[in-house]
Amino acid sequence: MATLRPPLNERMFAPYKIAALVEVLAEQGIAPEDSLSGSGVTVAELQDASVLTSVGQYASVCRNAVSLGCEPATPFKVGRKLHLSAYGMYGYALMSCLSLRDYFKLGVKYHRLATPTVAIEWTEYPDRMVWTFPDAFTSSPSRELREFIIEQQYTQHVTHLQDVAGGVCPPVKACFSYPAPVHADIYAEYLGCECLFDQEQCELIYDSAILERKPQLAHPLTTTLLQETCDRLIGQAKTSSGVSGEVYQSLMATPGSFPDMESVAKSMHLTSRTLRRRLDEEGSSFQAIVDDVKRSLALEYLKTTKMSTEDVAMLLGFSDAANFRRALKRWTGKGAEELRR
Repeated sequence: MATLRPPLNERMFAPYKIAALVEVLAEQGIAPEDSLSGSGVTVAELQDASVLTSVGQYASVCRNAVSLGCEPATPFKVGRKLHLSAYGMYGYALMSCLSLRDYFKLGVKYHRLATPTVAIEWTEYPDRMVWTFPDAFTSSPSRELREFIIEQQYTQHVTHLQDVAGGVCPPVKACFSYPAPVHADIYAEYLGCECLFDQEQCELIYDSAILERKPQLAHPLTTTLLQETCDRLIGQAKTSSGVSGEVYQSLMATPGSFPDMESVAKSMHLTSRTLRRRLDEEGSSFQAIVDDVKRSLALEYLKTTKMSTEDVAMLLGFSDAANFRRALKRWTGKGAEELRR
């Protein structure tokens, strides 16, 4: 089956989720080649640290799993395999948080780095902490695939919190917005809590008493360093795909020259109004991308050249060094000399 790989700017994730799913399916007698059919990913690439994949490629393998008649427990087993250590800097940033409350906050902030198949939100109440999944993969026309994705997502949350807390820390309750499937009895087995179906929305509920607990690997210096790395990776992710990516690449192509939105829109054969609307739909803005470009260039110049702060400010289009220093502090929390050490 001939398959076109997604563009490079959509391939941002190591294939750890795909590898875990293929492994679980292989245990059921489903050949890896069949699991990967049409995904654009080869068996050899699953163990190649340099390979990057897209959310769409992972969803393609999930669709294969459903169509190949995988066992009902498959998404739960995959969720159990996906420990935070497989998520690189994102995973270690979460494990080194100073409290479980920080873990929940950063889980949402950096979710873009985790091959996300559903949107996640969390809300703290006096007596409970609630994960919600507002879209629950509604873009999929297949009920079976939607359920597969949410079953895996819930189990990942349970696995990840256990990794962070250093022990079993089950939810109080799991709610699902769809009717109980025929395999409903195995939900509680894997999630470790009461599971309710035909609910208003998909929710995973925890006792708020756990929020002050200290993760087993909590460390103030480590969490600061890893969060800085995640912030940088998030900036790259935001500007590496879609219209945002095109704007980012356009601005980076001429460092030192920062055309206005009208000029960039014209180069993309769009009106500025259309460009603004499309960026808004992607949760971005022209000014945010300009800031990302200037931030990236500032860090590159400061860390790899001996240019003065004044020269860097001038190259980045700042009216004076003082304004550049203020922007640098806003972007990184540090001054130029700190960044050069």
